[in-house]
Amino acid sequence: MTVAYVFSTSGHTADYKLGEMILPQLEADRHGVDVAGMFFFDDNTYVLRQGDPLGERLAAVAQKKEILLMMCDRCALSRGLAEGDVGPDGECQPLGTVDGVRVGCFPDLYAALSDRPLDQIITL
Repeated sequence: MTVAYVFSTSGHTADYKLGEMILPQLEADRHGVDVAGMFFFDDNTYVLRQGDPLGERLAAVAQKKEILLMMCDRCALSRGLAEGDVGPDGECQPLGTVDGVRVGCFPDLYAALSDRPLDQIITL
């Protein structure tokens, strides 16, 4: 089974659910499913800052397991984690994030995951 995670709930979603549950399982190769991607909204994007211990661990696992890490473009821009413009002709680039992070909106997410058919999308 192949899944993607969307981290949209405010609060400690990424810190707790990702950091204490999902990531340790991925690191130990016992998560039980193939994770194709993770999409981060709102303050959950802060996990992907360069130097953040959780973000650095996640980036290492993502590289090893070919997991897409993407932040919402508007969320990243408003938090200083991207530069550029949004919109039909806009393009954003990550700024001060861990390696491998991409910035975009849902059409970008769909395109990035189009070659990895998903069985489930899990929103946390």
